Amino acid sequence: MPNRTLPLIGIVLLLSTPALAFDFDLQKAIDFAKKAQQASKTIDEPEEIEIGHGIAANLLGASPLLPDNKVQQYVNQVGRWISLHSERPDLPWQFGVLDSSDVNAFATPGGTIFITNGLLQRLNNESELAGVLAHEMVHVLRKHHLAALQKSARMDIASELAGEALKGKADSAVLDKAIKAGTEVYARGLDKDDEFEADRMGIVIATRAGYDPFGLPAVLQMLEASNAKDSSLALMFKTHPAPQDRLSLLDKAMGDRFDAYAAPAQTDKRFSNEIALRK
Repeated sequence: MPNRTLPLIGIVLLLSTPALAFDFDLQKAIDFAKKAQQASKTIDEPEEIEIGHGIAANLLGASPLLPDNKVQQYVNQVGRWISLHSERPDLPWQFGVLDSSDVNAFATPGGTIFITNGLLQRLNNESELAGVLAHEMVHVLRKHHLAALQKSARMDIASELAGEALKGKADSAVLDKAIKAGTEVYARGLDKDDEFEADRMGIVIATRAGYDPFGLPAVLQMLEASNAKDSSLALMFKTHPAPQDRLSLLDKAMGDRFDAYAAPAQTDKRFSNEIALRK
């Protein structure tokens, strides 16, 4: 990764006013409702971003950002670099470290990705961080949460949105219901196939960005070796397939095709300066 400062999206604002940092525009959400003609309507990119911002605000309401500008900037720099090697580099990608001891990471539609401080502190190098962020990035690229949202929201919420549009107005309670339905996806988790796909594609994206492809497998090995009764891992284990299952599938998918990619020493130095020394 070049030693230049990549554009950071409102990181200072994120830290100062987390609930408002994503500037969830109600009028834009109303416009989305007005355009909703049927439950199976394809969600376009602007709508995807607005829905993601609303869900991100809810997640931040439950767990604020870590009040450490340098750590936030560093994770944003790594994440933005990886995003440039994805199939959707022009999304308004932004990354945040949640001030939580839980071990987890989240992505919302449109390109907002969170990693908990609890998980960040268990990582050993930047390639592991890149593996986690790239995994979450795939959920955005493949629109996994949007598909789960449309499925879980059922016909009633979509019909209410369309009904409000036909009446020429929008009830904020209906919009809140749609955002709530999206937020509830994070408590249930995605389909296992979505998680397996995010593992496979995440490794490819991280490797394309110049990282050790075995960063994510190393994180999964750490999770596999962790105490399953550790309360900080409860949500991770509830919403994700077993680490051993993920490792087994990755081993079959990777084979020896990634063995030639060496770990970049300069990234380990960066990680040590920004994260490891702060533990």
